[in-house]
Order: sequence, then structure tokens, then C-alpha cells
Amino acid sequence: MLAGFPDLIVAVPVFVGAAALVWIAGTRLPSYVVALSEKTGLGHGFAGLLVLGSITSLPELATATSASAMGTPLIALNNILGSASFNILLLAFADLIIGKRPLTSVVARPVVQVQGVLGMLLLVVVTAAIVAGAGGWPGFVGPWSSGILVLCIGALAIASRAERRPMWLVVDPVVPDLAEASAPAAIAWRKLIAVIAALAAVILLGGLLLAWSADIIARDSGLGQQPVGFLFVAAATSLPELSGIVGAMRQRHYELAVGEIFGSNLFNIAIIFVIDLASPGGPVLALAGNFEAMAALLAMALTGIYVLALIERRDRLFLRMGEGSLAAIAVYLAGAAYLFAVRTM
Repeated sequence: MLAGFPDLIVAVPVFVGAAALVWIAGTRLPSYVVALSEKTGLGHGFAGLLVLGSITSLPELATATSASAMGTPLIALNNILGSASFNILLLAFADLIIGKRPLTSVVARPVVQVQGVLGMLLLVVVTAAIVAGAGGWPGFVGPWSSGILVLCIGALAIASRAERRPMWLVVDPVVPDLAEASAPAAIAWRKLIAVIAALAAVILLGGLLLAWSADIIARDSGLGQQPVGFLFVAAATSLPELSGIVGAMRQRHYELAVGEIFGSNLFNIAIIFVIDLASPGGPVLALAGNFEAMAALLAMALTGIYVLALIERRDRLFLRMGEGSLAAIAVYLAGAAYLFAVRTM
């Protein structure tokens, strides 16, 4: 009999209800983000990064802050780095939704590639901080974490410039039946902001409940210390990003979907500063070791695979997915297996 059965009776219904809330809100949010991008001139790629990416990162922000304040900042860092890899893997799922051509072949604007490269550079800094042995003092934010926050702000500025002034454009047209959806219906500013704020609040609440209930289910079912348990928790906490992707893909806003993932990862990296801010101990990067460094390198490699696929724009399909998606799945499985092996040694 399961030792934590009473807790499971509560956690399972909460998990199902929270998943439904996040799914409904997440799939509806992209259409309003597109309306916002049309009103402000942000562009779909940058709107996906700035608005959709930041909103879907809210649950990670709250859970990381809570874990760090309770004295477990390293767990918060591991969750952030794990989400960075799992989020990239969601782009393979987006490939399955299209089915006719790879996602990377229908996203033509260079801004999303710039976003991916910026994310890779930030992960380089995270890895360097871990390998160098980030210094600092208890009760203070580490210098590396502060630098990462500044670089994240700079990355947003660079991505905004790439959206406003692209240096090159793809000349071959997109297949007509995969062209982006038409502009959304007109909506008043006040109503638009209110709806986006309400959906963001639902995603934040649902994401927190998902993380809480998934942790209890993994722990009390006996899966908590097994790979399937870690993957279950990672998948649960990535549901906001997944719902956003599905909503964007259904409406054929492909740049928005890719921008959301790259943007979510960028904001997740910035959360390292918040982890330090909430931690009663020393800088979290000073506590990290080889496991965290390899997790950052895995996220970097997966991002690089998709950036390369976005540059090449090949249209060949295998198992309804592009070559980039298949390569990302293989690298993720190999990297996850290695990390689990290292963790249990």
C-alpha cells in the first residue's frame, strides 16, 4: 500500500484540475498576445519572447523563490536548468502538430534565431560561473547572478532591435496552407490588458498547483527518486509552455510558438538572480557542481540544434518531424540518461 495515500487523494484531483486550468488559459493566451503585438508593433517573435515567455515563466519564478527561501536553492537551480532543456523538447511536439512541414522550415524571420543564440550565450555564462566556482558571501546576491541578470536585460534589448531592424530576410515564400493566420479581431486596449492579466494569473496559480501536486504524487507514489519521477515533475511544470505552444500552433502563429520557448528559457535563466535574492545562504552558483554544469550544457546543445535547423530550413520529414526535432529528442534522451546516471552515482 502507498505510504502517502491520504496525500495522493488530494494531490491527484488538484493536479487534474490545475492542468485543466493551465491548458484552457494557455491555449487562449496566444491570440491575445498576437493582438497586443499588432497594436504595439512588437512583432510575433518578440511578443512571444517578451509576453508569452514571461507569463509562462511565472510558475517557475514562484516555485524557485519558494524553494530558495526554504533553504533549498540548489533544487530551484536544477529545476530551472531542467526546464530549459525540456522546454526546447516541446518544439518537437510542435512539429507533430504541423505534420506537413517541419516547424523550422516555416519560421523565416531572423529574430527567433537571434533569441536562440542569446539563450545559448547566457547558458555559457551560467556554465562558466559553475566551473569557475562562483564566489560570494552568505546573505548577498552573487556577482555572477547579478551579471546574468544584466545580460538577460541586454539580451531583451538585442532581441527587440533584431525584431525592429532585421538585417536579412528569407526570400523563398512559405507554403500557402501553412501561412500565418490573419490578424485578430480588434479589441479595446483596456479589455486586452485585463484579459492577458487574468489569463496570466490563472497560469500562475495553476502552475503553482501543478508543481505542488506533481511533487507529492512523485514522492508518495514511490517514483520520486526514479528517473520517471523527475521526468513527471518536469513535464508537469512545463505544461504552461506546452499549452501556449498548442494555442499558437492552432492559430498558425509559428514565430510566436518558437519565441515563447526561447523567451521562457531566457526568463528562467534570469530567475537565478531571484534564487540568490531569496536564499538565506550563499550564492546558488557557488553550490553547483558538475551535474548542474552538464544540465546547462545539455540545454545549450538542444538550443543550438534548433538554431541550426532554423538557419537551414530543411523541409524533409521523418515520423512527422523535422531533422532538428529528431536530433533534439536523441540528444535529450542521451543527456538525461547521463545526468540520471551521474546523480545516482
